[in-house]
Amino acid sequence: MVLELDRPIVQAPMAGGPSTPALAAAVSEAGGLGSLAAGYRTPDAVRDDVRATRALTSRRFGLNVFVPGPPGDPDAVRRYADALREDARRAGVELGDPVHDDDAWEAKVAVAVEERVPVVSFTFGLPRPDMVAALHDAGATVLVTVTTPQEAADARDTGADALVVQGIEAGGHRGGPSDEDGVGEYGLLTLVRLVRDAVDLPLVAAGGLMDGAGVAAVLVAGAEAAQLGTAFLLSPEAGTGAMHRAALGTATPTALTRAFSGRRARGLVNRFLTEHSAAAPAAYPEVHHLTTPLRAAARASGDAEAVNLWAGQGHALCRAEPAGDLVRRMAADAADVLRRHTGT
Repeated sequence: MVLELDRPIVQAPMAGGPSTPALAAAVSEAGGLGSLAAGYRTPDAVRDDVRATRALTSRRFGLNVFVPGPPGDPDAVRRYADALREDARRAGVELGDPVHDDDAWEAKVAVAVEERVPVVSFTFGLPRPDMVAALHDAGATVLVTVTTPQEAADARDTGADALVVQGIEAGGHRGGPSDEDGVGEYGLLTLVRLVRDAVDLPLVAAGGLMDGAGVAAVLVAGAEAAQLGTAFLLSPEAGTGAMHRAALGTATPTALTRAFSGRRARGLVNRFLTEHSAAAPAAYPEVHHLTTPLRAAARASGDAEAVNLWAGQGHALCRAEPAGDLVRRMAADAADVLRRHTGT
């Protein structure tokens, strides 16, 4: 296995706070692959996170980088801003400046090369071939997130060593290069089989996996490892906010929305998601910047109805458990399921 795992568990890189050096190190120390999120962080902060993780573990860990996409339609963004003005008035804030930026991704890749990060993954698009070459020269394994067989083939041709295959059940943003409505909305097991048929690369399956039985299912389907994000959100090492923690493990449904960021993402259904999803344009990160003050105000006031609460479809199965214990339990449960059902 290209990821050199003792246990077939990868911790998803969850940008915006949940992913921390402590979480990544705990997962890696337990024999899985811990991950840091470079998204929304400055290059200097990313370097600090990498070094902090290295101080906690000598094992391999990963770093995830957002690939920038094209600008959204400015007129659509302006119309959405108009629709949010009453929310801003009630919250007592001004809407953010809906700028389009590249999240300093080239500088973050440079940090990964300079710091010789063992595993580097890309979300929202394909890395340039020169970036892949530089990472390979620095000894890194390169992963790309895909949501369709065609994206998988394109990632292979770019030089990816392995693929993160993300099913529609996954919490947070849709991670493939395409962000068109209706594209890449396969269930995870179906997608694993389709991608397994299309490319000959190691696959990491992601999407709604919350227990050992789910891990076993994707291993049987053709994945080499399972990536879990929501399952780690209640771990004490995670940087998950209090409101987010309180909402997990409940019967609250999830839905895809662009309301908070302008890119399709799965989160817990609340007032803001319900009221604004239909009007939200495909414009990332413009909408992300536009709604940042609204979300900050909601967190400060404890209003869970106006913040993004990313979660996968299986979040009702969340348990508060140290990350290392979770990795060991998931791997043991998966092995037990495989022994009972396949005799291996």
